[in-house]
Amino acid sequence: MLKCFRPPVFLENIATKKIVLVHGEGFGAWCWYKTISLLEESGLHPVALDLTGSGIDNTDTNSITTLVDYARPLINYLQSLPDDEKVEYSDRMCCGGAVVSYALENYPKKISKAVYLTATMASNGQKPFDAFSEQLASADLFLQQSQFLLYGNGRDKPPTGINLDKQQIKMLYFNQSPSKDIALATVSMRPIPLAPIMEKLSVSAENYGTVRQYYVQTLDDNMLSADVQEKLVQENPPDGVFKIKGSDHCPFFSKPQSLNKILLEIAQMPWQKIY
Repeated sequence: MLKCFRPPVFLENIATKKIVLVHGEGFGAWCWYKTISLLEESGLHPVALDLTGSGIDNTDTNSITTLVDYARPLINYLQSLPDDEKVEYSDRMCCGGAVVSYALENYPKKISKAVYLTATMASNGQKPFDAFSEQLASADLFLQQSQFLLYGNGRDKPPTGINLDKQQIKMLYFNQSPSKDIALATVSMRPIPLAPIMEKLSVSAENYGTVRQYYVQTLDDNMLSADVQEKLVQENPPDGVFKIKGSDHCPFFSKPQSLNKILLEIAQMPWQKIY
């Protein structure tokens, strides 16, 4: 006799089953394919979006001039939700973290919780790029010297994007990921829009600060070192911190089961802030 799949009881009774997955710079909704499958098996409803100029969105990366431009698909999705519906967010990396921070500030009543997955949690007035400044250089020096910059508007204009080569991508993002996922990423990743990384964030305790936030650290990360991640947590204390051992910058590839376990645990937690 065939048995019907039945999600665990603890996931049947949670208030928010919809989890929106926001990719980081250069990636797209495709990067969440393992996480989507695992969450669906647990009875949740994951939604993965392509941000502007990412995945199958055909916008030219060089035309993205603001964080709002980049976040537009997420903004449109939030605005389409019924007034009484909340969603949970999981995001990753520099641009993804900035996009979700923007959403928390501008749509706090639409979001029950936010999970920063080895992503930047910038304070008010900070740029997402600031988190990388210790590992790379100052923003000004990086813009002057980087060989990976794109000049979509001409060399006499400010750079518009970043395009890493395959060896850089493997070294920075995928030092623990399976070879098949590395192959998928190297043929699917798009140039990184520069403007969202360099834009100062505006967040407040009255909006951004009212949503529960969690941080997931990846401890074998070449892109955002464990020390930098720890500093981000210390400077912007979240409601909870989780750590994934043996994971590179992309735990949805290198440690999908560990990531799924954390997301399920967070899904069970109450969404109301305790003051």
